Amino acid sequence: MKRLGLTEKEQLVFYGLVRYPHLSCKELAERIGLKYSTVSTAKKRLRKESFYRVVALPSFHRLGCELLAVIYTNFSPLIPLEERVKVTRNTIEVFEEIFLSVGEEDKGFSLSFSKDYTTIGMINDIRTRLFGGKGLLEDKYPHLVIFPFKISKIYRFFDFSPLLSSILDLKVDSAEEEMLFEQYTDLPELSRTEKKIFCEIVENPDLADVSIGKKLGISRHTVSKTRRKLFGEGLIRLVNIPNFKKLDLKILAFYHIRFDPRNPPDMDRDEGRELMSKSSIFMASRRFEAIMLSMYRDYVDYKSDKMRLINLLKERKWIAEDPMVRTYGIDKMVIIKDFAFSPLVAKLLG
Repeated sequence: MKRLGLTEKEQLVFYGLVRYPHLSCKELAERIGLKYSTVSTAKKRLRKESFYRVVALPSFHRLGCELLAVIYTNFSPLIPLEERVKVTRNTIEVFEEIFLSVGEEDKGFSLSFSKDYTTIGMINDIRTRLFGGKGLLEDKYPHLVIFPFKISKIYRFFDFSPLLSSILDLKVDSAEEEMLFEQYTDLPELSRTEKKIFCEIVENPDLADVSIGKKLGISRHTVSKTRRKLFGEGLIRLVNIPNFKKLDLKILAFYHIRFDPRNPPDMDRDEGRELMSKSSIFMASRRFEAIMLSMYRDYVDYKSDKMRLINLLKERKWIAEDPMVRTYGIDKMVIIKDFAFSPLVAKLLG
């Protein structure tokens, strides 16, 4: 049966591209057991018809960042979304640290990387003063949740492959996911040219080496050599983001879970992983709280997964109160900043 208008082999290639974004067509063909020509042809169609896009994810902890921050806010429904977005674009979203920002009529959230708490605290102070002064806040200050890398776990960072395997009903191995931002090796010495190439790859991950060379006025050989260094050293990794509308996704759920301090999940044994389902695309956790994002095709899927999560939390006695949950209609929400990593990379590299 065709799903998303794709053949079975195209579905498998689609999943493979999302699950293994770093593999070449030849490597992916070997991994999923298809011919190289089949993978190459399917990939061209999937890209041409915008089934996914490529994002270059820098290793921000290697670049000097110490934490991931999540801020979420409830807004007054009396202020139109368009007006609020216009205000924030020119005042809040200009900060390079914010890489993802999502808004709906009465709520919004953003994710940021930062070198220190001071910067994030300043952004949140400006946000609170601005929103309060313009009457945008409903009743509470913006909520700030901090995940310092050294005492937190990023269990899933916008990995859509579990969700995609569920949507396509694929019988694939659920391999252990790699936790990001855990290796604190030093940043290798980078020349000015290498820094410029670094920024260009993050800004335009689809751009060929020859095109980057022409744009920067350097040889293709230099670009290719630098690319191998950056990816080989783990300074950049690729993430393939599926087209939400192609997948017919309707609901994005934002969960803020505060654990009972008397009985939180054991971080050393990664018990927090159990809270995720195939619908989960992001989860960050520290000792006493976690933030999770999940996506669903309909309300029934959302309700079922939400009850699974709450029941698990209560069975394990991990919570003293129900988690805070906010839902966003994918067709209605506005993505103000969309995995905008390059401004912060440029700032950190000077």
